[in-house]
Amino acid sequence: MKTARPHRPVSPVSEPPGVRWALIALGVAFMGLFLVLPLAAVFSEALRQGLGAYLDALRQPDAQAAIRLTLLIAAIAVPLNVVFGVCASWAIAKFEFKGKAFLTTLIDLPFSVSPVISGLVYVLLFGSGSLLGPWLRAYGIEILFAVPGIVLATIFVTFPFVARELIPLMQDQGTGDEEAALSLGASGWQTFWRVTLPNIKWGLLYGVLLCNARAMGEFGAVAVVSGKIRGQTTTMPLQVEMFYNEYQATAAFALASLLALLALLTLVLKTALEWRFGDELAATGGGH
Repeated sequence: MKTARPHRPVSPVSEPPGVRWALIALGVAFMGLFLVLPLAAVFSEALRQGLGAYLDALRQPDAQAAIRLTLLIAAIAVPLNVVFGVCASWAIAKFEFKGKAFLTTLIDLPFSVSPVISGLVYVLLFGSGSLLGPWLRAYGIEILFAVPGIVLATIFVTFPFVARELIPLMQDQGTGDEEAALSLGASGWQTFWRVTLPNIKWGLLYGVLLCNARAMGEFGAVAVVSGKIRGQTTTMPLQVEMFYNEYQATAAFALASLLALLALLTLVLKTALEWRFGDELAATGGGH
């Protein structure tokens, strides 16, 4: 008796092999030209004069001040965005209320507005010629050309990232787990900490990762509200531009290489979280 051969799966792609390889080659060439080559150029220029010159460039007071300010801005903006993202996604995914669609649209607003425009909005709100300007000046409160203005601009351009990752996840999970916890006598906070938060932890980490990368790399909005005061209100992207305009190529590319390393680290962690997040989604509600 002959054993039946297993059927080989039929490929849904009908193009001949030559076309497939051409498309793959085109994609690889595009990635190499617009992604790999620029990254290689950044690290090559940063290390052109040797590792010693590279480290000396990063030890410059202006570079150190830019790194510290960038880390400070991210340390303030990212946690605030986490709080907003969790609250907004929880409200949108778990409850029905008037204005829900409008709130969802507002969350996407920074994706459609140029960062430069958002910076100009804060200038109009807190500038010397605005309604709030004289009042702020009278009480000695500095928003523009200071850390608070940079924080506000960074929060604006980054606040969708956490919420947009959590909203579809929470909607897919539904409210069954929370309802079960409440029916067993859990309070609202107990339900959140022991049911909701564990169910969304990988999606939350994914959103935090993207939010942090954007916060550290933001240029347009920060450039408008910071005033580019050397050593005080220059973040890493702004300091890269200042070094380059001053023909300090090694310092500019050294600082840029740190941002590039952040991008590469974000890419690696993003891939790892996508793999881990996919398994967790299937186990915690994706199959409901």
